[in-house]
Amino acid sequence: MSRKSLLANRASLTHKIGYAVRHPARITPYVKRTARDTWLRLKHPDHVAYYRAVMASDAGRNPEAAVGSRSHDRWLALGEMQFDYLAGHGLAPGHRMLDIGCGNLRAGWRFIAHLDTGNYYGIDISPDILISAKQTLTTYELQDKLPHLTLTQDLKLDFLPSAHFDVVHAHSVFSHSPIGVIDECLAHVGRILAPGGFFDFTFDRTEGAEHQVLREDFYYRTETLLQLARGHGLQARFMEDWEKRPHGQSKIRVNHPE
Repeated sequence: MSRKSLLANRASLTHKIGYAVRHPARITPYVKRTARDTWLRLKHPDHVAYYRAVMASDAGRNPEAAVGSRSHDRWLALGEMQFDYLAGHGLAPGHRMLDIGCGNLRAGWRFIAHLDTGNYYGIDISPDILISAKQTLTTYELQDKLPHLTLTQDLKLDFLPSAHFDVVHAHSVFSHSPIGVIDECLAHVGRILAPGGFFDFTFDRTEGAEHQVLREDFYYRTETLLQLARGHGLQARFMEDWEKRPHGQSKIRVNHPE
């Protein structure tokens, strides 16, 4: 990710004009998306209800595109990248894993195959994408692994047991979340982490002004999220090795102080 990209304010008029000049074919899709999102925001002022409506709209057309994959090959590659990273960081079959924003199991099917039976727990705010997740589960014949797939309304995690999960994972969740949603998750994730467990999450990073685009894409400075986690008594560090992966987001890991 270039320094220029990290400083860009994608919500600014200057950036939008420059982007339109460089990518004229994307103007019409952007206008359509803006009109749709404006209408959905008027109908659903609450962010979770709004984003649930966005996912229903996107998943109805293409579930893989709804989770940010331009093609099936890209869907497979992004899932493999997530799995390889956590496997390289010690994810073992005996670990119990919570996948926040599991989507249609882009990475989840690989985690389910790797983990022991019953050790995968996926949650998402979108019922539409969870229906697609069940289809992915069937496609890869993983029914016998008995994964948990649960709809949720928030990230208080109050329906989950304390000190239970060795690995908690949220890929492309906080990149679509206002700061209050992130704070809610960080306030409660420590309770469900097992001793020695960790929580990895990705985010859209900026070194300039923090901003959002269409209430769908949120850009944060690293220190903002590090301080937020530390404010809840968690250790937090920026994962430099993730930056070497071909992905536009950055990653932070949090765990309990030693």
